[in-house]
Amino acid sequence: MHNSESEGKCLPLVERFFSVQGEGYHTGKAAYFIRLGGCDIGCSWCDSRFAWDPDLHPLVETDHIVNSVILSGTDSVVVTGGEPLIWNLNYLCSCLKNKNIKTFIETSGAYPLSGKWDWICLSPKRNMPPLSSIYKMANELKVVIQDGNDFRWAEKNRKLVRKDCFLFLQPEWKRFDDVIPDIVEYVKKNPLWRISLQTHKYMHIP
Repeated sequence: MHNSESEGKCLPLVERFFSVQGEGYHTGKAAYFIRLGGCDIGCSWCDSRFAWDPDLHPLVETDHIVNSVILSGTDSVVVTGGEPLIWNLNYLCSCLKNKNIKTFIETSGAYPLSGKWDWICLSPKRNMPPLSSIYKMANELKVVIQDGNDFRWAEKNRKLVRKDCFLFLQPEWKRFDDVIPDIVEYVKKNPLWRISLQTHKYMHIP
């Protein structure tokens, strides 16, 4: 890894776009999305496999990415992946904060946290669980439900986050019809949880 990468001054950019947050607590809010390449977690249902291999995506100067954010006119940025915390995000966040832009991250929590964030969405994966240090920093816990076993995984993670952390169960998109009835019943019996839907897919937007 070159110094520019280790310092976060260049990042493997998969895509960037100005859109609307489609899932979780901030559903419906406009935001600029930065998707970074690289992920070794390997979820079978992942809908962004194209981002797994960082070598397939060009290293782009972080300053250039930030300039694109500024030109969009947005007031907030969502950094996602892949698994964005594979990379050092201190410099990216510092540049955005200098422009009074809010920073949001969506992460599995499997790598150490870098960067300064206004909102951390923790989406834990069973095959590569989060580091213990991130649980108390998470503002939002979002657990993807693929089958009945995932409810137990959700509860295990719920016990580790702060009491004021927002809790979401999200149906795996390809199994939506199969799992949504169980999720609805679960939320009715366990009102601490809310349902997160991938509304951007219904709206046919990125």
